[in-house]
Amino acid sequence: MTELLTVENLDVTYRGKGWRKPAFHALKDVSLTIARGETLGLVGESGSGKTTLGRAVLGLVPVTKGSIRFEGQEISRLSRRQRRGLSRDIQVVFQDPYSSLNPSMTVEAILAEPITADGKSRTDASKRVRELLDRVNLPADAGRRYPREFSGGQRQRIAIARAMLKNPPLLLLDEATSALDAQSERMVQAALESAMKDRTTLVIAHRLATVQQADHIVVLD
Repeated sequence: MTELLTVENLDVTYRGKGWRKPAFHALKDVSLTIARGETLGLVGESGSGKTTLGRAVLGLVPVTKGSIRFEGQEISRLSRRQRRGLSRDIQVVFQDPYSSLNPSMTVEAILAEPITADGKSRTDASKRVRELLDRVNLPADAGRRYPREFSGGQRQRIAIARAMLKNPPLLLLDEATSALDAQSERMVQAALESAMKDRTTLVIAHRLATVQQADHIVVLD
């Protein structure tokens, strides 16, 4: 199997603000590899650096040392413009999706926007949105409603549908079920398993049970 994502000897250091605060080493010498089609579970206690690693892959924190390669390309030091071009290939589902869902737009408008931006017709966009909402087990009228009308678990499933829009090569799940009650977690987990099928996935979690279906597990301490 060919490698899709490779992290080698990664260091991330947050510089202290002011002379009284020392630098904080969030990650030190971390390496991992995900082959195409695999799911890798990344687990660890709070403060272990697992979310920092995910944010480094997404280009949201600067890398101090080491490298991150995606499809053979070094991506840890790309410009913002280059990162925007890469964003469609690496999609993420965060713990709380509400802040990323425009409250003034219907769910269908939110999901259809990236599709029509690529030149697809509204008819094609609506068809794709309906397919995705059905795949994550949301009601038939979900597209006509606003994010505030959904529960936390339902909003998380909307976020999963959005991440699947363009069939990204890599899906990153950052504590995607940790803030949900048991019933919502089961429904979201089912939607995630559908999204992860035949897809390369990095699952970040603090519980081993969350990543028990992964092909490989990396534990940060």
